[in-house]
Amino acid sequence: MLQYCLQVISIMFVGHLGELPLSGASMATSFASVTGFSLLLGIGSALETLCGQAYGAREYHMVGIHTQRAMLTLLVLSIPLAFIWFFTAPILISLGQDRRISTEAGIFNRWMIPSLFAYGLLQCLNRFLQTQNIVFPIMISSGITAVSHILVCWLLVFKSGLGSKGAALANTISNWVNVFMLAVYVKFSPVCSKTWTGLSKQALHDIPNFLKLAVPSATMICFEYWTFEMIVLLSGLLPNPKLEASVLSISLNTCWMVYTISVGLGGAISTRVSNELGAKHPQHARLAVWVVIIISISEGVVVGTATILVRHVWGKLYSNEAEVIRYVAKMMPLLALSNFLDGFQCVLSGAARGYGWQNICTIINLGAYYIVGIPCSVLFAFICNFGGMGLWMGIICGLGIQVTALVTMNLCTNWDEGVGASLSAWVFHPSLHDEPMRRDEENEEAIVLDYGHP
Repeated sequence: MLQYCLQVISIMFVGHLGELPLSGASMATSFASVTGFSLLLGIGSALETLCGQAYGAREYHMVGIHTQRAMLTLLVLSIPLAFIWFFTAPILISLGQDRRISTEAGIFNRWMIPSLFAYGLLQCLNRFLQTQNIVFPIMISSGITAVSHILVCWLLVFKSGLGSKGAALANTISNWVNVFMLAVYVKFSPVCSKTWTGLSKQALHDIPNFLKLAVPSATMICFEYWTFEMIVLLSGLLPNPKLEASVLSISLNTCWMVYTISVGLGGAISTRVSNELGAKHPQHARLAVWVVIIISISEGVVVGTATILVRHVWGKLYSNEAEVIRYVAKMMPLLALSNFLDGFQCVLSGAARGYGWQNICTIINLGAYYIVGIPCSVLFAFICNFGGMGLWMGIICGLGIQVTALVTMNLCTNWDEGVGASLSAWVFHPSLHDEPMRRDEENEEAIVLDYGHP
């Protein structure tokens, strides 16, 4: 939640500059998420499976190798994504978006290009530490960054005269500050001494095998994230696009902020499941899944109730426009329902990443969002004339299908067979690594064997 607060804080500051800057920044962040952040997040999430099972199997050296391999992949991928961000305005205009809003969005994203590279590294560092159950340092660095981000935004948005460009620059500065703090911790902390042994040429090898899991991971997450961001893009085609885009953006920011709670639970269950399967304890993994389901339902009820109670004041945090505030109040009950469903599917998807079911989840997400969700959104918004509320109703339909499929998948899982066995064999198979490894049964520590061949 602290890491996602950076985007929320920036949008809040820009919102007080006026409706057009808010619409432009909102469209920019949606475009940035679709074409950059969600893709980097998806590829980085492959480390939840790879590093988690490696750590559970006590193959500590491979945790660092997988992380370095992911860092290299994401940095290279960020280069073409930066060119896409540079041409945000003409791309949006060609998609039929309002010219003034698209121009504002293009300026915002150009100033945010450096944060693209920081974001990819941050995802890798997060998973590297998280899969080792090292979470407190991430929270501390994210907290420091979030608090300082308020001051940075105030200075760059209001005092420097940069306006919305200052908010984009603030995002860049804060993301790099967070990366720097975590990198220093990983480098010098004795806790990471077994898993981070310095840069290794081994990370340059087997990138195609890494991509075999990273691409389905990215596709799985992108199918979901793109759907929500497409709602904001579709809102630009509705009558009064500035109002619709502003309200849908506020709704989406609210949704993502609440969603970060479930992302945390999903990351926790992904780590637990992958660690336990790597250690050959499938029943422990099953118990962890049931525990997180109970927590998720409880959290969803509490957050949903709070969302409804604050519906009349929430819009005031983002805008001074009375019309925007009233519209946000009407949207909040729908957000409460979608937040509950979205949180539930998030923890189930986290469990799926832990035992390597990204391919199955990709198919589920494709069907739920693009065969059901988006068509229903178009139907309710443009044919039934429900406007922005109709767009969100379609999302709820897609979430319902996704939750049903994920629940069915988990209920049909035979944990006694050890669902992670095949993936563990792929991760640790000697032919896939320069330095094959075996377990020292007496000391229960991973030792490196040099067989003299690649």
